[in-house]
Amino acid sequence: MSLQAQFDQAVVDSKNLPERPDNMTLLKIYALFKQASTGDVEGKRPGFTDMVGRAKYDAWDALKGTSKEDAMQQYVDLITGLKG
Repeated sequence: MSLQAQFDQAVVDSKNLPERPDNMTLLKIYALFKQASTGDVEGKRPGFTDMVGRAKYDAWDALKGTSKEDAMQQYVDLITGLKG
């Protein structure tokens, strides 16, 4: 199975996890997905009033420079680990 196919399956699987991951894990899932699908973070960091937006932006920004393939593989590995 190609990495893209594994990634696509992991995206589907991420919506059907047996337990809701903690917030830090959710941020990691979000950031890896964005890095794998979009690449490096773009745009301005959200303001202080948007705490969730800032956390998401910062998590994604921390992956700057990670290749799409590496982000896909990390995403697949993370979701596979969460499935139990």
